[in-house]
Amino acid sequence: MIQASHIDDLAQRLAALVPSGLKDAREDLGANFRAALQSGLSKLDLVTREEFDVQRCVLLRTREKIEELERQVARLEAALSAQPRH
Repeated sequence: MIQASHIDDLAQRLAALVPSGLKDAREDLGANFRAALQSGLSKLDLVTREEFDVQRCVLLRTREKIEELERQVARLEAALSAQPRH
């Protein structure tokens, strides 16, 4: 999932965008931004980069196996069609 430090950083950057006349509210807004971000992100079905990379490797290996099986089927079909029919 997303690291808490990234959420805190984003919340601080959002709070920094608050107009200077609302500096007193900036801390409260930062906390509210942080809570809203955590709540919204927790509802998403996200995976870590490591999990993504593992699944990508699995997908690539699966694709390679499928391509090899397709070549094997094509060779077998060619061999069958080359046999004389009785």
